[in-house]
Amino acid sequence: MDRKKWHEQAEEKWDDFSEDWRGRSKQMWKDGSRKKVLPFLQSFLGTGAEVLDLGCGDGQGSEMLQEEGYRVTGVDLSSKMIDIAAGRSTEATFLQADVTALPFEEESFDGVMAINCLEWVASPLEAIREIHRVAKPGAIFVAGILGPVAGPRTNSYARLEGEEVVCNTMMPWEFRRLAERHGFKTTGMASVPKEGAPDKVEHPLMEQAVSFMTLFALEKQNVDAPGQE
Repeated sequence: MDRKKWHEQAEEKWDDFSEDWRGRSKQMWKDGSRKKVLPFLQSFLGTGAEVLDLGCGDGQGSEMLQEEGYRVTGVDLSSKMIDIAAGRSTEATFLQADVTALPFEEESFDGVMAINCLEWVASPLEAIREIHRVAKPGAIFVAGILGPVAGPRTNSYARLEGEEVVCNTMMPWEFRRLAERHGFKTTGMASVPKEGAPDKVEHPLMEQAVSFMTLFALEKQNVDAPGQE
């Protein structure tokens, strides 16, 4: 499937899912699978920073960041998600855009957040290059990548039966390698364990294997070229 068709279908999927997402997002950010995200970001990026929230959905995470003193711009592919986000009583800015073609100038943001967003783009590499472009030198990029057994990964199963899908199968370790080869350096990691999994596993790869999501903090490097792995 070409990128244009992929992203059109992804937009339609998330438009259809927008009301369901709105009903669940507050719990996810405050007590559920995303409760670790903002404290993790805050440990790497100081208050007052200009943050781009990619795949912002209904704007719950953007609003919480804004309340913590960050200046936030939320972006989502889904126009219905953006309509919901724009209705929030927050000073955060929201607009519809494609993560692989962002409408911002180079070096615009101190930080970028993309939680379970890059799994839904046709080319994660194109997205990472765009993130690198709009991030300031030394900016922090916080990404959340679904673990191997996370429930949302069932969206990609149908490809095994010959159907077209709009959810890729990128693993956390693959994302890290891709980001480090294209202009970023990993400065921190954290795991959100899948329900029923151990809270702590000694080996990092084993921890990723039983996680719902792995969080990465990555620092933009000066050269956008293949680097450390």
